[in-house]
Amino acid sequence: MLYLFDIDGTLVDTGGAGMTALKEATREVFGHDGPPLDLAGSTDLGIVSNIHAHFEIEPTRERIDAYFEVYHGRLEWNLRHGGFPGRVLDGVPELLAGLSEHPDATVGLLTGNTAAGAAAKTRHFGLAGHFPFGAYGCDHADRNRLGPIALERAARHAGRNFTAAETWVIGDTPKDIACAHAIGARCLAVATGQFSSAQLAAHGADQVVETLGRAITWT
Repeated sequence: MLYLFDIDGTLVDTGGAGMTALKEATREVFGHDGPPLDLAGSTDLGIVSNIHAHFEIEPTRERIDAYFEVYHGRLEWNLRHGGFPGRVLDGVPELLAGLSEHPDATVGLLTGNTAAGAAAKTRHFGLAGHFPFGAYGCDHADRNRLGPIALERAARHAGRNFTAAETWVIGDTPKDIACAHAIGARCLAVATGQFSSAQLAAHGADQVVETLGRAITWT
C-alpha cells in the first residue's frame, strides 16, 4: 500500500510559524501586507502566484523563486527561534512508526508545501526520516495535479507502480479529499485541522478519524 501524507493540520501544527513567514516574506518583497491568505489545502505556488496578482505583478519563475528564498529563510528562523507553539499532532509518531515496520507500506508526502518548506517542517519536528519522497506545492499550483507526480515518484522509489486501489491520501481538508479522488485514490481525512469530521465526511472522504491516533488499527 502507498500512503501519501499532507503536512500542516495532518502531521504537525506549526503554531503560526508558516503563516507568519508568508506574511513576513510578503512585506519584505513587496513592502506591504498582501491579501488575506487561505492556507487550508492550498499549494505554496498557488498562494505566491495570488500574492503577485494582488500587487498586479507578473509571477515569473524568477520572481517566485526570489520570494520563496525569503520565505524559506523566515520559516526556518520562525521554527527554530520564533517561539511559536508548534507540535506534532496526536497519534502521528505512533502511526508512522507502525507504517515503518509494515513490509508492504510505502510512505511519502503529498503536500502544498514547497519541497524546502516540507523539509524544514518535517526536520524540525523530527519526522523527516519517514518521508523519502513526495510531491510538493512547488511542483504545480493546482493541488489536483500533484497526485500523478506523487505516484511517479513513489514508483521510482519503490521500484514498482501503485494502483489507485493501493493508494491512500491522508489529509485534513476538502482539497486533500479532492486531490485523492482526482487520481482515483482513497482519502483518510483527519479532523485535526480547520474542518470537522462531519464537514470532511460531507466532502466525500472515504474514512474520517478525529486524530491519527484513531488510525493506528486502520493500518
